[in-house]
Amino acid sequence: MANHHHRSLLPHSRKDQVEEDFSNVSQHWLVRKPRPSFIRLFFLLLLFSFLLLFISRLPVLLFSDQPYGEAMSPFPSAANACSISSPLCCDRSGFRTDFCFLNGDIRTGSSSSSFFIFSNYSSSSSSEERIRPYTRKWEVPVMSTIDELRLSLRPANSSVSARACDVRHDVPAVVFSTGGYTGNVYHEFNDGIIPLYLTSRRFNRRVIFVIIEYHSWWISKYSDVLSVLSDYPAVDFSADSRTHCFSQAIVGLQIHDELAIDGQRTENNESIADFRRLLNEAYRPRIRSIPLREEETQGKLESRPKLVIVCRNGSRAIENESELAASAEEVGFRVELLRPHPTTEMAKIYLALNSSDAMIGVHGAAMTHLLFMRPESVFIQIVPLGLDWAAAEYYGNPAVKAGLRYERYRILARESSLAMEYGKDDPVLRNPESVNARGWETTKKVYLDGQRVRLDLVRFRKRLVRAHRFLLSKLSKKAEQRRNPASNVNDGGKGN
Repeated sequence: MANHHHRSLLPHSRKDQVEEDFSNVSQHWLVRKPRPSFIRLFFLLLLFSFLLLFISRLPVLLFSDQPYGEAMSPFPSAANACSISSPLCCDRSGFRTDFCFLNGDIRTGSSSSSFFIFSNYSSSSSSEERIRPYTRKWEVPVMSTIDELRLSLRPANSSVSARACDVRHDVPAVVFSTGGYTGNVYHEFNDGIIPLYLTSRRFNRRVIFVIIEYHSWWISKYSDVLSVLSDYPAVDFSADSRTHCFSQAIVGLQIHDELAIDGQRTENNESIADFRRLLNEAYRPRIRSIPLREEETQGKLESRPKLVIVCRNGSRAIENESELAASAEEVGFRVELLRPHPTTEMAKIYLALNSSDAMIGVHGAAMTHLLFMRPESVFIQIVPLGLDWAAAEYYGNPAVKAGLRYERYRILARESSLAMEYGKDDPVLRNPESVNARGWETTKKVYLDGQRVRLDLVRFRKRLVRAHRFLLSKLSKKAEQRRNPASNVNDGGKGN
């Protein structure tokens, strides 16, 4: 996989500049008026001592970022659990995640999976905490695969015998894992990118990401987003044996709900709309450089609403996909088939969906890309048998919170390939809830991995017609507003 590199901490010429500073200091002392030899010898010895001290600190200076800040304040949700002056405090009250705040002389110890905090702060708090910095706390099996970190609080005077700082950072660290379900785009956003946004946005890019179970492909895949969250290269905690030093750190990430942000739990009442603006900021420079196909260029001149059909291969694929596209064209849509792969550049997916008016797809991880759609776009989720709850929880409810017009299309038993495998009275077809009650593995085997979809296009056409009418009405209102700007008396919203 391709490696991604953020901007260097300092220009390569910094070392030359430091050496030039040494030269200027020496000249300053040596060109002064002659003095008695013992005084001159005294000043030369003083200068030599200064140079030795300065050179010993040079590795620290060369990796310095920004001036130190004050002690880090907890998130609003952790305010009651953690004191702003505490060097180590963990909030374990959440169902989905734990996170800890570190303040003071903080040093990494990757060989022992540790962070050491040196402080004379006295309290009843624990001298050591352990944490797995991943946002699926309730799922014991997956959490057992996440590397555990030791956060060790030690007396300040013991720092003398501790390993010295190889790299001193003067901006905070946010520490998290890209293990677990990373590799599935839903989990990459729900468990990773959105929580990372919630946790790090307060620092306005002046933050360093320290990553446990680091994957270079993940860095490359989300480089556009990471670059608007941090101005610094990420640290591969396990592979980097150097001692990194910080004055502040957050270990673990905040998370609110499935693909959602609760404004009441943020410092500035942020919402998923603010996250969308961040995505736009991240991907806009890249998509400007992506050449458009001829049909896309022509499509920009058309008045027909654009519909993107997200295609799948294998399980939950739409068997009559081409007929669906033809039906949508007949209704009046301009149709684009999008078949994302794990290696598809995220900016290209963003370009396709951010420029669309509607999206259709069968329940699955690719529906996560609803986050790329503009508010008031139409999202039609095709829900296979047995997946009603998951479809609503993971994509339906988040779509509504994101300001989309959400349409659910629950297939009938005859639209599922399972109708060819089971009798019409089998519980798999007649009572999916009873089958799901057998456990997740059964649901996965039967309904997620075991069925495909053949749409009843006469039945589905009603959804297409309804969506098309809604979009035409919306376009008509926008055209009217452009003709009569004064009629838009309540135009106080934020741009997208």
